[in-house]
Amino acid sequence: MELFLQLAIIIIATKVAGDISVRLGQPSVLGKLIIGVIIGPAVFGWIENTEIIEGFSHIGVLLLMFFAGLETDLGELNKNRNSSLAVGIAGIVVPMVGGYAFGIGIGMEQTHAIFLGLLLSATSVSISVQTFKELGHLNSRESTTVLGAAIVDDVLVVVALAVMMSFVTASDVSVGLLIGKKVLFFVVIGLIGWKVVPFVMNVLSKLKITEPVVSAAFIMCLLFAYFAEFMGVAGIIGSFAAGIAISQTKFKKQVETKLEPIAYAVFVPVFFVSVGLAVSFDGISSHILLIIGLSLLAVVTKFIGAGSGARMTGFNMHSSFVIGAGMVSRGEVALIIATIGLSSGLLAQDYFAAIIIAVIVSTIVTPPLLKGLLGKKEKKKTKIAKELEVKAN
Repeated sequence: MELFLQLAIIIIATKVAGDISVRLGQPSVLGKLIIGVIIGPAVFGWIENTEIIEGFSHIGVLLLMFFAGLETDLGELNKNRNSSLAVGIAGIVVPMVGGYAFGIGIGMEQTHAIFLGLLLSATSVSISVQTFKELGHLNSRESTTVLGAAIVDDVLVVVALAVMMSFVTASDVSVGLLIGKKVLFFVVIGLIGWKVVPFVMNVLSKLKITEPVVSAAFIMCLLFAYFAEFMGVAGIIGSFAAGIAISQTKFKKQVETKLEPIAYAVFVPVFFVSVGLAVSFDGISSHILLIIGLSLLAVVTKFIGAGSGARMTGFNMHSSFVIGAGMVSRGEVALIIATIGLSSGLLAQDYFAAIIIAVIVSTIVTPPLLKGLLGKKEKKKTKIAKELEVKAN
């Protein structure tokens, strides 16, 4: 019974907050993220992060990335693979070095400092994807590069985390096996997306039931996400791949038109709110300098690292800034890694709350950062168009 009230509060709050955010000239996702902090334990405490809320949240982020896959041009993704690789690697190296140096500087043990660098290397582009979508840039070269770089980032960070955990827990982990599983995942998922998905969608679409196509698409999204998690890859990469696979079929428009309203009415709002539920202001005054330092470090290192990777592969300065901003959000990926670090002894309890807030800050700052950069790009385009029109006349 309490779930009904919580869902009602979440949906009402996110819709109102999103509207206010747009009226203030920002993407609606910014308001939805901030309202999560307000109605969560940090302020009013109306919403608790229960298992059911967490489950709804996971489905929400999977659907977000599924729709991103639906709208992604596979040819463009392949064309920008070198840029994505450079952005992904540079976006790991700079935060890793910066996080390690910061950790050593504040007196962390060496292994803890390495873990901090690894945690700051993670990225989660689900918030960036939504922002790109709201601003009408989801099919841009910058957005496509960010999506590709997120895949590179996920694979490398997961492998690095597993290797580090093996040293700490003294367990035997085969790096070759880890990498092999990742490679196998992409090979299998590519073959299934190419051959199996179109066949299954065709067969299921002929069933005499309610909404067979939408049901089949949702099943594919969940199965791809499950297989990704099983193979040690983030579930959002699996759902993104499912979206790409279905985008190559004749059912793309039908799936998008009918599944998207369900997702944005219920599951996606819960995901946005869930990001803020991890925030706690208890004891914040004694860690304020640490929080500011970590937040700046999280934003600046990823922005510079990913932006440098874009610049090295031919993007102009402004596009490199956009790509750097698109990679800043740490989201749920860094929250999961932080929790793993706390439970395994790689992250001290004293630093946990500060790091969680820094992760949330990096996530909340992404939409306005992208809005500012993409807004300037649009103004520049409009100015050039007007100049050309004047010359033509």
